[in-house]
Order: sequence, then C-alpha cells, then structure tokens
Amino acid sequence: MIHPQMQGCVQNCQQCHAICTETAQHCVQKGGKHAEADHIRLLLDCAQICQTSSDFMLRGSPLHTRTCGICAEICMACAEACEQLGKEDSMMKRCAEMCRRCAESCHQMAHAKA
Repeated sequence: MIHPQMQGCVQNCQQCHAICTETAQHCVQKGGKHAEADHIRLLLDCAQICQTSSDFMLRGSPLHTRTCGICAEICMACAEACEQLGKEDSMMKRCAEMCRRCAESCHQMAHAKA
C-alpha cells in the first residue's frame, strides 16, 4: 500500500498522461503552431514520463525520486508551452493546469525520503 502523498502523485501523473495525449491529438487537428514538431514532441514526452513515473511509484521502485524529478521538469516545460499557445484555447489551458499540478506533486516526491 502506497502512502497518500504518493497515491496523489500517481493520480496526477495518470491524469497528466491522459490530457497530454489528448492535447497532442487536439494540436495536430488544430494545425499551425499547435502542430509544430517540437510542441507535439514535448506533449508526448510529458505523457510518457508521467506514465513512467506513475509505474515506478506503483511498483515501489526506489528510483521513483529520479523519475519524478525529471517528470516535474518536463511537466513545467509542457505547461509553459501550452500556456503560450493557449490564450483562447480551453484544451491548452486545461493541459497547462494539469501539467503544473503534476509538476508540483512530482517535485515533492522527488525530494521525499525514500
């Protein structure tokens, strides 16, 4: 059984994985700057590291602090990118908010005692 703070981080990672994956599809359909390769790559990188961090925590890996550390960094970069593109786009705003929430919880897990 994992402790509540870690369970919250797992849930944030899983939700962030889902919204980044959905947002990548949204951006491809929207086109223009939203569909630029660097932006799509960042969304997919964020989704993947969130899934990886979630998996590390769920199986009790002592290395979860390391995956959570890089996850926090990538989530912040993704949040900033989505905010820049999402002034009038609710999907981009939702993605940025979720990425920030995930970054915060992963940052806490990265600095927690193993």
